[in-house]
Amino acid sequence: MTITQRDRDLGTAYAMKPAHTRTELTSVGRGTPMGELLRRYWHPVGLASDATDTPKKVRALGEDLVLFRDKHGRAGLLHARCCHRGTTLYYGKVEEDGIRCCYHGWKFDTEGHCLEQPCEPDGGQFKDKVRQPWYPVEERYGLIFAYMGPAEKRPVLPAYECLETMDDGEQVEADDSSIGGGGPTIIPCNWLQHFENVVDPYHVPVLHGSFSGPQFTDMMASIPEVKFEKSPRGVLVRSERKQDDGKVFYRVSEAALPTLRVVPNPRVAQFARVESIGWVLPIDDGSFRIYVAGRVKNPGDIGRMRSKFNGKFWWDMTEAEHQQFPGDYEAQVGQGEVTVHSEEHFGQSDRGILLIRRMLSDQLDALAAGRDPIGVSFDASAPPVEFEAGNYIREG
Repeated sequence: MTITQRDRDLGTAYAMKPAHTRTELTSVGRGTPMGELLRRYWHPVGLASDATDTPKKVRALGEDLVLFRDKHGRAGLLHARCCHRGTTLYYGKVEEDGIRCCYHGWKFDTEGHCLEQPCEPDGGQFKDKVRQPWYPVEERYGLIFAYMGPAEKRPVLPAYECLETMDDGEQVEADDSSIGGGGPTIIPCNWLQHFENVVDPYHVPVLHGSFSGPQFTDMMASIPEVKFEKSPRGVLVRSERKQDDGKVFYRVSEAALPTLRVVPNPRVAQFARVESIGWVLPIDDGSFRIYVAGRVKNPGDIGRMRSKFNGKFWWDMTEAEHQQFPGDYEAQVGQGEVTVHSEEHFGQSDRGILLIRRMLSDQLDALAAGRDPIGVSFDASAPPVEFEAGNYIREG
């Protein structure tokens, strides 16, 4: 294959250079740079109500797991593949003190200890020498969080002020349907394609405004004046939009490591601190989902934040409507399962994207040098994390 100067001058696709993806930022498996960074934090892997006496499949960071709750009320997260002969514990039976494999009856507790080997002499003379791979879990905000990293680096599960301090009549509600993803619960593209969207306020007046029609509120329809800056946890986005009455609509959002969407309600239901937090869970390199916890006054308020397109929910639209009224799902999945970074051309409006990628790269360097990444704490007495994010109105 010979590419001539004429090919380059004409700009045809034939002249494109070999493509490549920044896999150090996108790959999430064990042993990969980003996979190891993500494993230094806690991640939600289900609703608290998902842990029952019926095993539930969980896939997180490229690993297949099962979530259950024993009869003592203890949640457990084990590798799905039984350490005996390899069948899945998804078909296991939850008992008083653990889960029993359907194949040969080996039973494991919530920390992977083998309690019984019924086909072995004396109930299993070597059961203390085997252990089913497992991960620690904690429950908070109606979610189950898992820590999937090295034991000696296990941080404290953070608390967040916006979910700890209630206004009158409020309670915390959790949602597992990928609110903020613009489509179905499981979104078939790399997690970073969505996470970067948090620091891209310029897409709002185009994708969610003039192109597909106002999906939020007229206050969000104009192109904002934006400042990007680093926070102790990630990247802050400060947007200002001048209003007809001379006041300024001031909006602050944040992409916080490892995967937090700290985004105030785009419908601007009130001028106040951020109402909810979303955690982007990388399922594997080619898919993700979002868990959300937020302050609500009425059950179902979190779900009512979901966008509509041409008056319809995403799953009720025809293919023609998806093409005519695209949203975040179409824009991000439309980049491919994993985007081709070498084919991007950045402008001034992409400063937030460059900043979050640089911050992630810096944390990979910190990890490689033996340092702890930003945003982790080993102090159990640390106060809840406070975010500046919110929708505010102020004088011009």
